[in-house]
Amino acid sequence: MTTTPPLLSGLDGLMSLSRREGVDIRPTLLRVLTDLYVQAPSHTDDEERQFVELTSRLIDQVDDATRASVRARLAIYPKTPVVIAEQLGIGARDRAQSVPLARSIAPTESEPAPVTDKGADSAAAPLLMLPDDAAQISEMFFAADSSKRVAVLFHLTDTSLKTASRIPIPRAERAIQILEMAAFAEDTENFTRELADAMILPTRIATQVVEDSGGEPLACALKALGMSSAAFQRVLLFLNPEVGVSVTTVYRLSRLYDQISEHAALVLLAAWRGASIPNVRPKYRPLLHDDERHRARANQPLSRPDAQQATLDAMRPTPRRASED
Repeated sequence: MTTTPPLLSGLDGLMSLSRREGVDIRPTLLRVLTDLYVQAPSHTDDEERQFVELTSRLIDQVDDATRASVRARLAIYPKTPVVIAEQLGIGARDRAQSVPLARSIAPTESEPAPVTDKGADSAAAPLLMLPDDAAQISEMFFAADSSKRVAVLFHLTDTSLKTASRIPIPRAERAIQILEMAAFAEDTENFTRELADAMILPTRIATQVVEDSGGEPLACALKALGMSSAAFQRVLLFLNPEVGVSVTTVYRLSRLYDQISEHAALVLLAAWRGASIPNVRPKYRPLLHDDERHRARANQPLSRPDAQQATLDAMRPTPRRASED
């Protein structure tokens, strides 16, 4: 007789990952917990107990927008645990009906509604990635080790940063065929050239992606391109002989490739594209005595939204102490 694992099994490990890697995934984890819980019409006592234990710790540790969004989901769910309902300020009337009638809404109960809508809208609205932000994300990813890269990709899965547009399917299919043939021939130069052309990347970035010893950047690039898992494994085996002969490396990158979300790969692609913008400087020679003064005023750095700065801070790995070196 087989037993079904608990609905929320394994999520304690994500909390450990958050503390160990320095990536704040508490808002994401609380949303995931809530979404999983409300998808089922009923729960066992163990599932409810586990949900209460994890959620009660997270509610007081997340931002107001996340808390309001979770409150909105649980307010219309009839099986919300009483402890969590009280912690979020959800009354019995809120849980008794999914769409309250106008006559049953008291003045005090209508106040949280604007906060809920605002939180949901702000979470759904994508944040534009400024060139400096893109450069930070790109440099951070390339400089990190394998474990920290996985943590960054996990965070990008649920980030609200704007993604790059998907590569058109006909162009992506043609690029995948060319990349596979170049990999079979161990032709790194043509492989890099085709990757840069298909993904609209500077040659410098494409070369860095292909030649990276860890392999995570290449996995992200080909995931954004839409390459199948089997084709990616063939590329690993033939493109770089040093990687292809290492069973451990091929197995690790193959598992990572299956776990990377398309959203995270497209956000990273947008960062790679944007990272090259600050390096482009127009040739300029002042013609008037005050040209430099006007130019300096016009080129003041753009300010980034608080939410975007928080996203970048959350992805930044914890600095290593001198004693660890």
